[in-house]
Amino acid sequence: MARKYIDCRDYPGDIKCTVALSADTDEELLEAVVQHGTRVHGYSDTPEFRQKIRKEFKEGRPAN
Repeated sequence: MARKYIDCRDYPGDIKCTVALSADTDEELLEAVVQHGTRVHGYSDTPEFRQKIRKEFKEGRPAN
């Protein structure tokens, strides 16, 4: 099973966020990203937000 990640540095915005999250499963990563996205970036936890996030997952590990 390949590790998956998402890195806030890949998505420029108003908040200069340098957080990268990774996990062994899509479900674990999705929950971590939703928590971060809602608390730090102010996104709403909607089915559309979750679907969009899943499409952005990458295999491997984030760059340093």
